[in-house]
Amino acid sequence: MEDNRSMALAIRLLSETDFEPFGTMLGKPYPKAPDPAAFSNAATDFWQEHLFDAGPGGEVEILWVNYWNPDLSIGVFENHLLTEQAVAPLIGSITQVVALSGPDGLPDRSTAKAFLIEPGQGVCMNPGVWHATRSGGSTCLMLTRRSTTLALVAQLNQLPHADETILYDLGDQPIRIELQCLRPDEEGTRS
Repeated sequence: MEDNRSMALAIRLLSETDFEPFGTMLGKPYPKAPDPAAFSNAATDFWQEHLFDAGPGGEVEILWVNYWNPDLSIGVFENHLLTEQAVAPLIGSITQVVALSGPDGLPDRSTAKAFLIEPGQGVCMNPGVWHATRSGGSTCLMLTRRSTTLALVAQLNQLPHADETILYDLGDQPIRIELQCLRPDEEGTRS
């Protein structure tokens, strides 16, 4: 029997346009137009993808993250209030579920989307974007704010912590991820 309070999201292929409300897609091709922050020759190409914002007084930190949770049900969303957070899979793919805040500051389920992120791609989520990550096994490089990591670890260990991250339990209204994969221009949310 299906729970009418839950919501199902089809997984989308990552695109710059679809991800824009939540932040920046990483892994775009070398720029076609001249760019003072890009260089290419026979030995290497490099170009600026994004200027990371760790928030006022924030110290940027690189984390190595292993994801092992393949559960297709999202019961808890995470939100970092002060910093962007970038995640790029190095080994294995991830599904990144994101949502914007509603007027009450809680996750707005109507804005939720699930994106498949393959190695060679990544995302940089804006501060305040609700998110959860799923993967049956992946290793990712993450860029975040040092104080946010320390506060999150304390919170997960049920210790006193700074209020830089909010964990929100969706209770009996989880978001389900469907194994159907959509092209960037297709819709894929069902209640």
